[in-house]
Amino acid sequence: METVIVGDFNRIVIPVLSNIRTAGGRLRGLRCVHTTFTGKGVSEEDIMDMACLRLDLISVLTMKDSLPDLLYSAHLLPAAKDNRFWLPLAAEHPASPNQSCLELIEAVESEFVRLGTGTEVDKGRDRALLISVTTGSRIRAEESLDELAELARSAGVQVLDRVIQRRKKIHPRFILGRGKLMEIMLMSLRRNANLLLFDQELSPSQVRSVTDHTDLRVIDRTQLILDIFAGRAKSREGKLQIEMAQLKYMLPRLSSRDDALSRLTGGIGARGPGETRLEIDRRRINDRIARLGRELKAVGRQRYHRRNRRRKRDVPVISLVGYTNAGKSTLLNTLTASDIQAEDRLFATLDPTSRRLRFPRDREVIITDTVGFIRNLPAELLKAFASTLEELQEADLLLHVVDISSPSWREKMRVVEELLMDLGLDRIARLNVYNKIDRARENGDDVSLPGDGVCISATRSSTLPPLLEEAEMLLDRSLEF
Repeated sequence: METVIVGDFNRIVIPVLSNIRTAGGRLRGLRCVHTTFTGKGVSEEDIMDMACLRLDLISVLTMKDSLPDLLYSAHLLPAAKDNRFWLPLAAEHPASPNQSCLELIEAVESEFVRLGTGTEVDKGRDRALLISVTTGSRIRAEESLDELAELARSAGVQVLDRVIQRRKKIHPRFILGRGKLMEIMLMSLRRNANLLLFDQELSPSQVRSVTDHTDLRVIDRTQLILDIFAGRAKSREGKLQIEMAQLKYMLPRLSSRDDALSRLTGGIGARGPGETRLEIDRRRINDRIARLGRELKAVGRQRYHRRNRRRKRDVPVISLVGYTNAGKSTLLNTLTASDIQAEDRLFATLDPTSRRLRFPRDREVIITDTVGFIRNLPAELLKAFASTLEELQEADLLLHVVDISSPSWREKMRVVEELLMDLGLDRIARLNVYNKIDRARENGDDVSLPGDGVCISATRSSTLPPLLEEAEMLLDRSLEF
């Protein structure tokens, strides 16, 4: 079966093509032919449409004296030639073509497949290109993309490649230039990507500027983090918090066109509020947000009463804080002989967990594990988790767990300290706990510590006695005031 789409004198409207030939390395199986009375051939707009819609061929038929004159055509190139990703063909009369169109397209597709065979693709997973548009240094952008790649891995996304575009100023509407977007689309074709994952939080207009030109799904860093949280939250409170944050994220994006929004809302694997949310108008979403707010307040009151009962028993509280994947849950497990889920991935643990711990001098305390921090943590997520983070307000001592084996541990440590200050927690006594010291030494890293904490390996209980002694001493000092 063949499909023909016919336009009028003004334009041609191409429908959403999400179900048409999406296999890796293959073009759409669609050719676009339009006429012009200007006498000019293929334009820059034609090339943009061809690249972003992955058309087999773009052809422009010039008209002369109301009769067909010459047919100008162009096709995509798997690799740049003379700084161009497309190749113009010699003009020919439409009644006497010089070569077979099908043979040409098959040859182009074969070359796309040949150049894209560097990565084994898992067809059951989302396959992403990581994109950063920044005004900062390339080194900082690379570091941020490394973390975005870890977030993607945590969400079960396969990372195929990464793109960095440095600009003097980020355009408030167009996040990417047309040339860079065309380059990304050709890369997605070669690498068989189905997802564009941006390191920056995109505004609704920036999302539209990308989705207007591509049929790939577009997700930013904020939505990726929300999606990870949606998949990990186990408690009722955690699920309420995540749904609240997701709906607040979705609300300003309702003005996006329907097909663009459908690529946004599902997230990785279409988790979260779900496709049916697309049909909910602003009023109903606001009603739902208000209802979630009331439920979270009720849960917060229950948490407050539990904290009051704990205070009446005069049991001190120690809270573990730190960057995500620093080893907080592993440390809690080792200290209290628990089996809380602890994995080597970002945001493996979301719901706060409390356990009893007895110090060597027979003092009993409550030790609490909380959600990990990360740079550029979505503001709506912080607001949604306000009741959970209130647990930190009641702490008598904070243990700031730092992954000393990470090359950027100083910067991560600074991110956590700034967030603690923003949350008004800098007044609470704090002990820096430098974790994974064994791994850092095995890697041959030159570990120079500031001398204001203790070094441990959370997986080895033999390294924890100095931590317990220092924590007990600081706790006694804080309780005196």
